[in-house]
Amino acid sequence: MTSDPAPDPVFDRLLDEAAAAPTDGWDFSWFDGRATEARPSWGYQRAMGARMARASASLDIQTGGGEVLAGVPVRPALSVATEAWPPNVARATTLLHPLGTVVVAAPEEPPLPFADGAFDLVVSRHPVRPYFDEIARVLRPGGTYFAQHVGPASVFELVEYFLGPLPAEARHSRDPGRERAAAEAAGLEVAEVRTERLRMEFHDVGAVAYFLRKVIWMVPGFTVDAYRPRLRELHELIRDQGPFVAHSARTLFEATKPA
Repeated sequence: MTSDPAPDPVFDRLLDEAAAAPTDGWDFSWFDGRATEARPSWGYQRAMGARMARASASLDIQTGGGEVLAGVPVRPALSVATEAWPPNVARATTLLHPLGTVVVAAPEEPPLPFADGAFDLVVSRHPVRPYFDEIARVLRPGGTYFAQHVGPASVFELVEYFLGPLPAEARHSRDPGRERAAAEAAGLEVAEVRTERLRMEFHDVGAVAYFLRKVIWMVPGFTVDAYRPRLRELHELIRDQGPFVAHSARTLFEATKPA
């Protein structure tokens, strides 16, 4: 008969902090000193800003809390962003409206609530899924889609720690080759597809719990209470062996609509 583990006030405190932290928006400052993630070499926000400065009408799909778009120094005269999750819609509206960007509450799935050829630049950072037919529809001829996608098997070391080994198909669900083929099938000309794997370190179990609360598709249905025994094992692993290491995957994707 297995006895319950001895009380651990540090473990309890870390999980209480993670459970109480707000998860709206894409501000990851809560992780400062608790987790790290290397950044892709291409500098997405900077590169997006350069394209924004040359555009006349832009659309940011699934903007989250608007933090990435707000950091761009120059936006086009017509700047629009969409977001599906109500708390993020409110956050993005507060952040982006003073900067001249209209935030539209819209579902992640098609159709986008815009006319054909409405934008000469469509951007997105970490869309749940890129719907290339819709992207091509709202782009003007000669327009550009510029995005940073989540790549294949991203952070799977952590996902499989909680869910066990995943089927091979799960490792290919964000395959950049498939995305290229889907974009070309929608009539877009792909200019660049580049993927990098980037080291992540979680320095305490609270950072893991907060990450899984915030990025809800990693471990579907995750709650601190439901996974508490496994979190306790991870807490002891980090305490004894050091940070939990995983690797994110990011894909830079650029395509144009033929003129």
